[in-house]
Amino acid sequence: MEHFDLIVIGSGSGDTVIGRRPRDWKVALVDDAAVGFGGTCLNVGCIPSKMFVYTAGLAEAAGGAGEFGLDLPAPAVRWRDIRKRIFDRIDGHSADGLHHRRTGGPNLTLFEGRARFTGPKTLLVAGGETISADRVVIAAGSRPIVPDVPGLADAGFLTNETVMRVEKLPERLIILGAGSIAAEFAHVFSALGVRVTVIARSGAMLRREDRDVSGLITDIARRKWDLRERREVTRVERDGAVVRVHIKGPDGSGGEVVEGDELLVAVGRRSNADRLDLPAAGIATHPDGRIEVDGRQRTNVPGVFAIGDVSSEYQLKHVANHEARVVAHNLAHPDQPIEADHRFVPHAVFTSPEIASVGLTEQRAQADGVRYAVGRRDYKDIAYGWAMNDPEGFAKVLADPETGRLLGAHIIGPQASVLIQPLIQAMSLGQDAQTVARGQYWIHPAMSELVENALLDLPLRTG
Repeated sequence: MEHFDLIVIGSGSGDTVIGRRPRDWKVALVDDAAVGFGGTCLNVGCIPSKMFVYTAGLAEAAGGAGEFGLDLPAPAVRWRDIRKRIFDRIDGHSADGLHHRRTGGPNLTLFEGRARFTGPKTLLVAGGETISADRVVIAAGSRPIVPDVPGLADAGFLTNETVMRVEKLPERLIILGAGSIAAEFAHVFSALGVRVTVIARSGAMLRREDRDVSGLITDIARRKWDLRERREVTRVERDGAVVRVHIKGPDGSGGEVVEGDELLVAVGRRSNADRLDLPAAGIATHPDGRIEVDGRQRTNVPGVFAIGDVSSEYQLKHVANHEARVVAHNLAHPDQPIEADHRFVPHAVFTSPEIASVGLTEQRAQADGVRYAVGRRDYKDIAYGWAMNDPEGFAKVLADPETGRLLGAHIIGPQASVLIQPLIQAMSLGQDAQTVARGQYWIHPAMSELVENALLDLPLRTG
């Protein structure tokens, strides 16, 4: 049995831990390349999907140019060229990473294939070899949730891991789910001319967002897509090139059938922890299957850490990267450990309009009994909003009415993921709303005035 100073399971954010380890350590990287070397974000997640989102935004902008006095022809969508531009770059980057790790030098060994624990800090890897280490970092990621629906497996379906590589752009796409993945791909495919039907179990798109944001994106979705709310899928079948989804309504009545060329299942993702035989290593998990970790990303087994989707409730690449930095520091400096900072974790949904959020939603503040004040400014009320002709988007901020301390921020509209950054910074650094709004210049007439004016709109009791 070969022994190492460090074993890392997963080539996504886990791979960055290797780059920061002490150079004299003997390291093993174990990766099954289920989605490609480099993990979910690079191969089938945030990076390629946002490249599709950008392309879809161009098509959507061209379609709306008439509002600005520009008569442009409808975009001619070359799906294979779109796909090629994106995956030539993605696949090349993934291949380069794999080549680099295969030739990583005498202190690094790459084991290609799935691994499972056979004991504490001991793994059986592809080829039947058993390896062990003083330290193990589990960064095995997540995979799509596939609901138990009769006929689904036989009918065939797509997930976020396969939908971007379809050979032909479908004329009709059915999307099962109403969360961030569903919202992003509904935007991408509808902007490229596909007729999209979204089947939602709840009565809203993105229901975990602030209620005002969820309400607006749901209204927009009803106009842009065929949104079937409060529906439950009872059966799926395929008849040649047609997929049929049978659904029933909130009153239990059935009889609705939705037909399409492809079905995208986008109901969430689950931790890959169940694939590692964790009981053999004595590693504890949450009821939902995620690995339990403390503030330093340590599991209950000394010397074993976990980061990213395999343990995190957030399932966000920037969270996984942050946790990787924490673990890398703690491995190299065990006498000066640091903890992960999950106080103000932001996220964005790259649909149309774009959405970004951090901190408390209004409904959560009410449920928790937190005192708060609300400031809101619409895009249509700022000069750059006039230029964009945006009639619906807004920024909403929540703050403590006594101290002005920011509690949450929610933006829906163009460049929301960029505009929210000064609010994330303010919350992380403990700056109050008045300081952020009046302690610096805001460029006029830039889009950032949306944030400035939302802050000034807060009815605070401070100066």
